[in-house]
Amino acid sequence: MSIEEKLKSKYIFVGGKGGVGKTVIASAIALRFAEQNKKTLIASFNPVHSLSTVFQQDLSGGKIKQINGINNLYALEVEIDDAVEKYKEQISNLLREFLKWAEIPVDPKPFIDIATTNPAFQEAASFDKMMDIILLEGENYDKIVFDTAAVANAIRLIGLSKIYGLWLSRVIKSREETLSLRKQLSWRKDKVEEEIKKDPVLLNLLNLYNKYNKVRTIITDASKTSFVFVTIPTVLSISVVKRFMEMVKSYEIPSSGVIVNMLIPEEEVNKDQTGFLKSKLDEQKINLELISKYFKDQILGYIHLRPNDVIGLNDLREVVNELEK
Repeated sequence: MSIEEKLKSKYIFVGGKGGVGKTVIASAIALRFAEQNKKTLIASFNPVHSLSTVFQQDLSGGKIKQINGINNLYALEVEIDDAVEKYKEQISNLLREFLKWAEIPVDPKPFIDIATTNPAFQEAASFDKMMDIILLEGENYDKIVFDTAAVANAIRLIGLSKIYGLWLSRVIKSREETLSLRKQLSWRKDKVEEEIKKDPVLLNLLNLYNKYNKVRTIITDASKTSFVFVTIPTVLSISVVKRFMEMVKSYEIPSSGVIVNMLIPEEEVNKDQTGFLKSKLDEQKINLELISKYFKDQILGYIHLRPNDVIGLNDLREVVNELEK
């Protein structure tokens, strides 16, 4: 079965435990889409990017670049630090306006520092960038493949799609109540009402909420979005994927299934005189039974371990050819 048949959605998130080959799988999938005449963007949200290595060209800088030799394939290595700084500026402006309109004579810097240094701020900034890619670039591409960070970060990022909306709705409600009270206490109600209509804080929040709602609708629609998990045949990796598949489901994010990577080729075992590979193969067989038990008909394909790193278009084609068997 072809990749197109297995992954029919437009937005595809590829995630898994660190070191299981997410970038290679995401790149191979994106390449196949592109070679099937689908204009495709692969966006990396990894803190340490590998797309430049896999495609053998400089893709750094946070800009969309075309992959050499492939007409329909483009790549973006998202600069997380830049996304954080942009989001920090956005939140800072919101807080300054809030304090200004509330006529609170305090230095906004401590509030800004608290808001922008909490542990979830980087995920929030990444989610904001992901929303921009979906809404601003979605109409320019047939397929967008997201190479996510390690699965824990990816799930927190996706999970923000629900938490983010709750936070925004509560902040908007609080702002509306504040403005309503201001109007009631004012002698010049008509003037205050006009000011309220132009309230930059409320307008910004409403725009953000509308943006969130559009993205939330997309990423919870199984016809448009799917999450693909990559695992290797080890107990730790399998348990991580099993746990986080359940979390994705709880966030109402559609899941397409699991790709099993780095299988030991049986023909290589006979060449090993030490018995090491034989031992690892026996362990692998047990773990493959575990994969079959947990994921059953959700398995999208198997990919064998290779003697060399997967680098370049030809290597990626070999990977996706095996995936489609």
